[in-house]
Amino acid sequence: MSEFLSSIHPVAVCFIVCAAKIVEITIQSLKTCMMVKGQRVKAALLGLLECTVWGLVISTIISTLGDNLVLLAFYAVGYAVGLFVGSTLEGKIALGTSNLQLIANDENTEKIIEYLRAGSRGYTVFDGHGSKDKMNMILIVLPRRECGRVLKEIRKLCQNNVFVVASEVSKYAGGYGMVK
Repeated sequence: MSEFLSSIHPVAVCFIVCAAKIVEITIQSLKTCMMVKGQRVKAALLGLLECTVWGLVISTIISTLGDNLVLLAFYAVGYAVGLFVGSTLEGKIALGTSNLQLIANDENTEKIIEYLRAGSRGYTVFDGHGSKDKMNMILIVLPRRECGRVLKEIRKLCQNNVFVVASEVSKYAGGYGMVK
């Protein structure tokens, strides 16, 4: 590999190293998210790919990294861009499950329940009390990729008059339409 790279213009080598580092760190970011979400086999396969790319990149530059500050800069930029791309990509893929906790008055609770029933979504409603009035808490567990759309629709139905807490769910069992 080093023979191949020595035949290429040094600026091109910088861009190749940067691109490879972006790919490696993007894979690393996705792998980490998959590990956290319990997708061990996919994470292991991505780890294998990440390690292969890392081995090629590091073997290419390890002997010259300290002497070639331009190459070091491209390596560092590749790392930073890879983190950004990886986290952006994971946000688009939206792995995992989310939990929405909605707090609304009786009128908005009825609107939310109608919306959830129309979409065959499971939910649980608890009666409660806010600082001024009677309120209800509605709990919804749904795939993370649907969370933004569902939340947008609910906020529109309630004219933004609903308090929302969204969080990640690491494990769950049972529930209407959610057996895992």
